Amino acid sequence: MPGKSEPFRTPRNPYSAHGERSRYGVSQRSSIESWGRFALRAIRGASLLLIVHATAHADDASDLAAKIQNPIGSVISLPFESNFNFENGTEDDTLQYVLTIQPVLPFGIAEHWNLIVRPVVPVISQDEFAQIPNPPIVTKTGDRMFGLGDSTLSFFLAPKEMKSGFVWGLGPVFAIPTATSASLGSQKFSLGPTAVGVYKTGPWLLGTLVGQYWSVAGKSSRSDVSAGYIQPFANYNLPDGWYLATSRLMSVNWKAQSGEKWRVPVGAGIGKVFSIGSQQINTRLAGYYNPVRPALTADWSLQWMLQFLFPK
Repeated sequence: MPGKSEPFRTPRNPYSAHGERSRYGVSQRSSIESWGRFALRAIRGASLLLIVHATAHADDASDLAAKIQNPIGSVISLPFESNFNFENGTEDDTLQYVLTIQPVLPFGIAEHWNLIVRPVVPVISQDEFAQIPNPPIVTKTGDRMFGLGDSTLSFFLAPKEMKSGFVWGLGPVFAIPTATSASLGSQKFSLGPTAVGVYKTGPWLLGTLVGQYWSVAGKSSRSDVSAGYIQPFANYNLPDGWYLATSRLMSVNWKAQSGEKWRVPVGAGIGKVFSIGSQQINTRLAGYYNPVRPALTADWSLQWMLQFLFPK
């Protein structure tokens, strides 16, 4: 009402206990918000670093996968390839297991040239067989055999770098009678030429490896050797070190009877490059069927490879 005075109110003391608690609450809330913003920025930064690291690692794995698919590349590696060969034409269709140890050893011998050394040592486990003339079957005669087969040693002189996506290699191949049993090898020393061509375009790496060798020494009681191989290969590289691959080793024995000379497999597989600690590893699983094959050769095979990588 006009003329009526407002009742007297004691002003709030900004330094009263209530005022102190309010001021402390505002300060605490501001501090928490600041730390929250800092923590959020730190999490975002760490996440970005992890994404960048994972992307870089995936890119490294994909690049490394393409490098090791080149049989005359500059990456030192130690592959162990397990081959499980099924339905080999015997009476019992028993399993043959072949472990091939095949290191790749590149040496720089000039500014623009490499010498690549590729030994292949097979370790074989199979049943011992005998031919029974009547009825004409092949059957087991005893326990399983275990031992080394004949080894091969290839040398390739190759440019260090691809030109227009292409690189080639030439050299000799030696077949060495390292078999620990007469039935696991030829008992002949053989030699001849080998060559490889590799082409890379985008995610594809394509190539062909060929070789031919003839026996020049060994047991005279054993047949002479004239044999060769053609190995076309194709790899399609996917993100994160994954890839699809086919590597068909077609072999020929020129001394065999007609219809028994060639083995021609068809098939494909999938692989991945990854790391365990600082050790980089390549693994691949593939299956192959042999529509053309000599007697006592597997109808189909399962192949698993574990390859230890030592990039420079």
